[in-house]
Amino acid sequence: MKKVLSLALTMILALGSVCAAAEDEGRFDFFRMFNSNEVIISQEEYDQLKRFSKLAEVYAQIQQYYYEEPDEEKMMEGALWGMLEGLGDNYTFYYPPESWKSLWEDDEGNYAGVGIQMLANYNTNVVTISRVFKNTPAEQAGIRKGDILVRVDDLQVTAENMTEAANLMRGKEADTVELEIIRKGENIVYTVGRAIINVNWTEMTMLEDNVGLIALYEFSGDCEERLSADVEELEKQGATALILDLRDNTGGWVDAAEKIANIFLDKQLLFYSENRAGNREERYTKAGKDDIPLVVLVNGASASSSEILSGSLQDCGRALVVGTQTYGKGIMQYVLPLSGVEGKEDGMQVTYAQYFMPSGRKVHKIGITPDVISEMPEELVGNFFQLGDMDDPQLKTAWEQAVKLRNGEIELKPHEPVTEEETESVSDLGTAAWAPEPYYISLPL
Repeated sequence: MKKVLSLALTMILALGSVCAAAEDEGRFDFFRMFNSNEVIISQEEYDQLKRFSKLAEVYAQIQQYYYEEPDEEKMMEGALWGMLEGLGDNYTFYYPPESWKSLWEDDEGNYAGVGIQMLANYNTNVVTISRVFKNTPAEQAGIRKGDILVRVDDLQVTAENMTEAANLMRGKEADTVELEIIRKGENIVYTVGRAIINVNWTEMTMLEDNVGLIALYEFSGDCEERLSADVEELEKQGATALILDLRDNTGGWVDAAEKIANIFLDKQLLFYSENRAGNREERYTKAGKDDIPLVVLVNGASASSSEILSGSLQDCGRALVVGTQTYGKGIMQYVLPLSGVEGKEDGMQVTYAQYFMPSGRKVHKIGITPDVISEMPEELVGNFFQLGDMDDPQLKTAWEQAVKLRNGEIELKPHEPVTEEETESVSDLGTAAWAPEPYYISLPL
């Protein structure tokens, strides 16, 4: 697709109109132009270009009739967005240069920002601050986890324009940005400076009765190294059981999930994927697992890599999963660079395969069903508890189960392989109940 797109749009912008071409013995001389220089392309490439001739026609009409000088760069970007949106897949899209640059800055975990992470609910259009990073301008200003973000400078913030709000909060170090939040019905305005933010992908603490807790916020950066170090540190402190909190973790890099699984699984099938041609790829963990009793805590916003990790640990009988049904994003994407101009590099994301658990369970539009269901009480929905707060009923349930698991009161068994009939029936049920993505966690700001 990338090759076709590049050829077609280069033709549009360089030539501006559809020119005649003469075919000859399976190839043709394409556009005698620029001092009679010739470009020779194959018949197959010519046939591909013909399919894009209407784009060239539209471009020519704009050049001739549009009442102002057209912005070719914006037109190119719009064409790229349009082609990918035509697939009707929420996970396939274009990264313009600014977003492409931010993507890699976020993954490295070092950038100039205010030090928050946001959670958007597309059902209510509300954007909530789901995390305030330690030792950052946001923390120092008094912004708290659970605050509702309603304005950044002059922009009224909604779920739909959250990316634009994120870009406003980035900028030059030491510059300031104005944030308006709602806390317990009161509007509060903060003027927050920007600083270099060093993202901590994990946090840990020791709970009562020697149960360690690790919250993993995203499968990005060096999260697997951080998590491995956290496990080691908690065990040094005397942890005899562990809770891995993946609530509101919408995923990230699949390779990161695989590396984290290596900590807990020993030479086992982690998952397998299939593309549209039916080609199957299997991913296995490596030797050297840690045998500490493990509980994984999930909710409806746990997605993608969170589901790969929790579902595989559950399938292999390695962990007890507690919480609520996960989101159900059982498809995988490539993140690909495009041939951009130096200094304005761009890229795209495209869905290329669906993945399945070791037992054959389908995840897409279904999710992972916990072994122990623990719903958040209605009056506490939307609350953001601090790490290790035992007033958090889901965490309390996970802790109780971790103690039972450690004491031998719970026996974990691998899931039996599912039959094709079982997969189809579950798939049909899940598809009927599945709705467009309600949650999205932005990259850190």
